[in-house]
Amino acid sequence: MDTVLIGEVLAGVMFFGIIGVLMLGFPVAFTLAGVSLIFGLVGLGFGVFDPSNLSSLAPRYTGFMTNEVLVAVPLFIFMGVMLERSKIAEQLLLTMGKLFGNMRGGLGASVILVGALLAASTGVVGATVVTMGLISLPAMTRAGYDPKLACGVICASGTLGQIIPPSTVLIFMGDMLSGINAQVQMAKGNFAPTPVSVGDLFAGAFLPGLMLVGLYLAWIFIKAIIDPESCPATPVPPEQKKHLAREVVTALVPPLLLIIAVLGSILGGIATPTEAASVGAVGATILAAARWRLSLSVLRDVAVSAASITSMVFIILFGASVFSIVFRLMGGDNLVHELLSGLPGGVTGALISVMLVMFLLGFILDTFEIIFIVIPITAPVLFDLGVDPVWLGILVGVNLQMSFLTPPFGFALFYLRGVAPGAISTSMIYRGVVPFVGIQILAIALLFIFPGIATWLPAAIYR
Repeated sequence: MDTVLIGEVLAGVMFFGIIGVLMLGFPVAFTLAGVSLIFGLVGLGFGVFDPSNLSSLAPRYTGFMTNEVLVAVPLFIFMGVMLERSKIAEQLLLTMGKLFGNMRGGLGASVILVGALLAASTGVVGATVVTMGLISLPAMTRAGYDPKLACGVICASGTLGQIIPPSTVLIFMGDMLSGINAQVQMAKGNFAPTPVSVGDLFAGAFLPGLMLVGLYLAWIFIKAIIDPESCPATPVPPEQKKHLAREVVTALVPPLLLIIAVLGSILGGIATPTEAASVGAVGATILAAARWRLSLSVLRDVAVSAASITSMVFIILFGASVFSIVFRLMGGDNLVHELLSGLPGGVTGALISVMLVMFLLGFILDTFEIIFIVIPITAPVLFDLGVDPVWLGILVGVNLQMSFLTPPFGFALFYLRGVAPGAISTSMIYRGVVPFVGIQILAIALLFIFPGIATWLPAAIYR
């Protein structure tokens, strides 16, 4: 049998084998590396894999650890954890609930708006969902909200941190897409390609993020019209209205200043994402100190939590590097190129197929697992077919936001289940997120039809 065919078959079997092993519950990083090495040994036996190629792992790992762009990841995570400790989310939720409580669906709308603000100031999905679940879910159920709607609103708004900058997923994708696009363009003879940066993705995600917030709010108000009993008004007692204006200013100004300092400096070209992340980390620490919530024990807990989350992500990245090398050298990239370029519909058909695969993987895998596996395989082919890197990055970001919402392994569902009272069943949570998954699909469709939603702002700022 032809060795090229053998290599491609092994690469395809390895891809599905990794997914199968992950579904058995094995750790992601070790599964990626372990299964890839096993198939590499099999490929060695068939003469389709040279183990000496694994020597490139060491410089690749060193490159990850010394990459200035990726330094922003632990800094943004530190900022998010510190803000969660400073109780900004709690104050925002309580204040916005009072502000919009007099209108039907107002409490749900306030949860969505707070989720957007927290996404733009923290980007940590787990902390946002847990915080809002602890504070908002009891308040919404006491107000007579449909438990399914309440669960869906909390989970969906908590995942906005995946697409609204500063998102750690966008940081990793920006770094990956930049390198892949440069390689593809140089292979096509363009030795001065237009660079793709994390700032481009941050700018590209801004309008889609606002669009998602608008769609979520529209759904809440539609529910208030067609099913008013599911989201009744929660009138605020007159004695609590006296100081409401001051409470709104006190709750909104600190996170808004931090958002302006971080995102404004990036989008305005004043600072790189890494520099802005350091400003955000320091700013979050100052806010915690201003609220008298900063101590050595809190600082230690935040640092340990940020280090743990960062280590988890980078270990998955290291495992994915082994997979990428073995898959590519056994001919997997040629297999993917032939598969995608041969699909009916040309570029559109290939892009829809990749989005569909990512959507299905979102039912069983985490966001980082998907981008580290799928992006290195499919992005070179899509760029070669002429897909805009920023557009692709935002499409992937919105698509992967659904991985936090889709049962059975949506992490936002797990986070909420962990803090929800016993009266809230798991099936309620699952059914509650279904409309919001539909909204995510609608958002992707709009991005397909109107690419300018993602590409206009980066072009206006950086070109």
